[in-house]
Amino acid sequence: MVGTATIFRQFLLSEGFVGIHTPKLIAGSSEGGSAVFRLDYKGQPACLAQSPQLHKQMAICGDFGRVFEVGPVFRAEDSFTHRHLCEFTGLDVEMEIKEHYSEVMDIVDRLFVALFDSLNERCQKELEAIGKQYPFEPLKYLRKTLRLTFQEGVQLLKDSIWIPSFEYEGYFFKRLTWIQDMDWQGKEAGIEICPLGDLNTESERKLGQLVLEKYGTEFYILHRYPLAVRPFYTMPCSDDPTYSTSFDVFIRGEEIISGAQRVHLPDLLTTRAEACGIDVKTISTYVDSFRYGAPPHGGFGVGLERVVMLFCALNNIRKTSLFPRDPLRIAP
Repeated sequence: MVGTATIFRQFLLSEGFVGIHTPKLIAGSSEGGSAVFRLDYKGQPACLAQSPQLHKQMAICGDFGRVFEVGPVFRAEDSFTHRHLCEFTGLDVEMEIKEHYSEVMDIVDRLFVALFDSLNERCQKELEAIGKQYPFEPLKYLRKTLRLTFQEGVQLLKDSIWIPSFEYEGYFFKRLTWIQDMDWQGKEAGIEICPLGDLNTESERKLGQLVLEKYGTEFYILHRYPLAVRPFYTMPCSDDPTYSTSFDVFIRGEEIISGAQRVHLPDLLTTRAEACGIDVKTISTYVDSFRYGAPPHGGFGVGLERVVMLFCALNNIRKTSLFPRDPLRIAP
């Protein structure tokens, strides 16, 4: 939608952030895993950047304090879904943390409330045009964004698993909440719940419905995820290293943001990278950037097209991209 990236820039500039531009040709994976576009760079192996993650952290080490970037992001997954693209516009933020990673979530809160308000105020003509072709209900969001821990989200899902209504000997029994004697894995209509795993797509959608029913919002933050399901550069929680100082943000039951406090200690960073199967040699310059000292810091990344898709309740991300790139499309 026209203006979304502009609103993003304007808000962050007003909060003391500096806009930067990071390289899209890098020596190794920026997120971990194998879903990268690999290429030959003058005889050296290289990749298209999955994220500006590593370089925006280097900027923080260089005493920038607060930075952001609007630029292309490349993902090589064979994801034939309504919400994935192989190239999309990334909105990225990184900042020093003074006391707690909730400071990063505070920025998310104010940024998106301002973004939603501005879109509703400035883009009425465009929203009306979209609504005529693809009717949708305006997004419901709170002035102070709801935050739930991952454990609280899992408990909401567990409490929602139910036995359908039924009739027995002339008596009608309403649906019953199934909580007692349930192990870590509750299954109902494709939902799988594991307290130390990630949420699958069906679980996220179901949780979005539950949050809307209980709290009256379609926009919320889920934080303190299990460490095992987060990238190698995510800081473990100080009180329980099983969990991490990370968060995801959701619109209408779908994830739009992944963020966290980062590991700024080189030895811990090396250990985490090795544990995630990453060749430390390919990120040696990144790890070395922390050896002369780095402040605690964190940030997040947002996919512009996905935000617009969910804000307008569209059924396919390709409707929000001028020239979409997916596993089968590379022209025009």
